[in-house]
Amino acid sequence: MNPLAWIGHGVLLVCAAAGRVVHFGLIALLRGLRGPWYPREIARQMVEIGYLSLPVVGLTAIFTGMVLALQSYTGFSRFEAPEAIPTIVVLSMTRELGPVLAGLMVAGRVGAAMAAELGTMRVSEQIDALATLATDPLRYLVFPRLLAALLMLPALVLVADVIGVLGGYLVSVYKLGFGPVEYLDRTIEHLEMEDVVSGLVKAAVFGVIVALMGCYQGYHAEGGAQGVGQATTRAVVAASILILTADYMLTEIFFSR
Repeated sequence: MNPLAWIGHGVLLVCAAAGRVVHFGLIALLRGLRGPWYPREIARQMVEIGYLSLPVVGLTAIFTGMVLALQSYTGFSRFEAPEAIPTIVVLSMTRELGPVLAGLMVAGRVGAAMAAELGTMRVSEQIDALATLATDPLRYLVFPRLLAALLMLPALVLVADVIGVLGGYLVSVYKLGFGPVEYLDRTIEHLEMEDVVSGLVKAAVFGVIVALMGCYQGYHAEGGAQGVGQATTRAVVAASILILTADYMLTEIFFSR
């Protein structure tokens, strides 16, 4: 096979895989919207994705804000512009680092759990049993996870933004010598609603990506325990790559003027 044919074959495989994932997500969404709904399952997934992810997302955010403040001080001090640190911290957290880091942390924690749970149900034939009992597996298993991730990732990112800015504030005030009022004034002065909204939109997209990849890989797992492990790995890797890709595309849409 010549190089061009090899490249074309790879592109076709990627397009086919993307089509299968999109088709899976659309079918689950359409069936879920038609009802019946499962509010208890949706609430359980919201707690699992949102509330139980708060510790890891919060720790990631506060240390990111602290490191960002220190690194910004090191760089801007060379140009005698340390007063730009509050602006750098708040814009970086709301636009990029908050959504991306929260998405990656949730992909590692929740996406892997979804793939493992659904994969185990698939190889143990529990999903087939649901269909036998006249319960649509996509409506009962996949749609609640998609909806919960869509709703809870923006909430997680909003909390991460606040915690990240708090981390930058603590380092700047208690280590770098900033005045508390001065730091907060500069933070609020340069923060616009568009910065926050763009981060929340990214978070919603990342939430759908995480849930979709976790559910798709787990739903189509095969080969026993080994297959479940492979599906879990594929879910995390694919979700992480798609999050970074979608982040660039959304940034291009929001801020390319």
